[in-house]
Amino acid sequence: MKLWGGRFSKSTDHLMDDFHSSISFDKRLAEQDITGSIAHATMLGEQGIIPQADADKIVEGLKGILEDVHAGKIEWMVDAEDIHMNVETILTQRIGEAGKKLHTGRSRNDQVALDARMYCKLACEETAEMLNDLLSVILDIAQDNLHTIMPGYTHMQKAQPITLAHHMMAYFQMFLRDRRRFRNAYDAADVMPLGSGALAGTTYPLNRERVAELLGFSAITDNSLDGVSDRDFLLDFLSAASICMMHLSRFCEELILWNTNEFRFVEMDDAFATGSSIMPQKKNPDAAELIRGKTGRVYGDLMALLTVMKGIPLAYNKDMQEDKEAFFDARDTLVKGLTVFTAMLKSCTFRKEVMEKGASGGFTNATDAADYMVKHGVPFRDAHAVVGKLVAHCLNENKALLDLTLEELKSFHPVFEQDVFEDLSMLACVEKRRIPGAPAPDMVQLAIDKGRRALAE
Repeated sequence: MKLWGGRFSKSTDHLMDDFHSSISFDKRLAEQDITGSIAHATMLGEQGIIPQADADKIVEGLKGILEDVHAGKIEWMVDAEDIHMNVETILTQRIGEAGKKLHTGRSRNDQVALDARMYCKLACEETAEMLNDLLSVILDIAQDNLHTIMPGYTHMQKAQPITLAHHMMAYFQMFLRDRRRFRNAYDAADVMPLGSGALAGTTYPLNRERVAELLGFSAITDNSLDGVSDRDFLLDFLSAASICMMHLSRFCEELILWNTNEFRFVEMDDAFATGSSIMPQKKNPDAAELIRGKTGRVYGDLMALLTVMKGIPLAYNKDMQEDKEAFFDARDTLVKGLTVFTAMLKSCTFRKEVMEKGASGGFTNATDAADYMVKHGVPFRDAHAVVGKLVAHCLNENKALLDLTLEELKSFHPVFEQDVFEDLSMLACVEKRRIPGAPAPDMVQLAIDKGRRALAE
């Protein structure tokens, strides 16, 4: 008979057993479940709700089960439904009647909420550490490429010259925001729900603050209905994971483009590429492509849980069992993606000379030509029109702006003088942009220094 079967006159159908059971995936919560139970039993003994001897026996029994879990000695039972009832069943088999007192003053509803919060906190900490590793790699690449000039793009068209360091620091900002999002998700999960019971608390004099202290939570939930039915903290994690995967995907898309023969800005390491079964010359950036592809999978996990939660009345409903597979899948996908991407990026070789050559094409210094005219008293809108005509002329002549003679430039406007050639060099175009957040090397160095301080916090 099920542990909850007293009210029932017949057993559940074997089809229902399999459909209803969650042990196949929530066994991952074994450590959190057992640790939470140890804290609960400790508190029950301290409060005199159960005899201290029974509490001590329960705690020792649970510690033994946890050791066996770590050693891979536990065989989970489908007919025990979930991790909570599996642990309780095993405990009672091992220590006898005292094991039946463990569940005093709690429900599986607040128990699973506790387990999920503990696991979510761990996942947030883990992800933040992995982001720190990635952010460090980005800072190192930026530091090594303060003067590596490359084209910046809008609409995938060459726009203005920047540096590889500046480009890297844009991604640094993205992943730094991601780290902050996971910290926020951690804070959302860092609230202890045990004591909410099934939905209405309990008549036992539980010391909820003591359990929170034992488990390292900073606060307890303030409403028992919300305590068992809240999954916002998982949605916070899934949202942060989705945005982080989006950033990884954008970075991968650029590396994939830069790795093409048309760009040749980067050489992917052989360790993160694969070949073709038919074309012997191929070197495919499969690691980057897989991360880009798996981003949609994490989006799906977020949408799955949002959809599960959207129509659920208070308080707990069995629909909420669907939260864990989406959460676990997103966590696993993100961890693998961050691990592979960080190693892949660290192994990339950037072709500095190709990047600089790329910056010199596509009239990336056209804005600077207009700015030159403005600094010599020409209204910007008029300067914009003049330079537009200069570009059209260069296209007809198959020339760059710096290929024109001073006489040719003056034929479009008399404001141009000999110093324009120095002013329109790629190096000058970058170094002149010296306001905070701009690509001048000294400005990027300030951003790198600030970034290192942020990582040290």
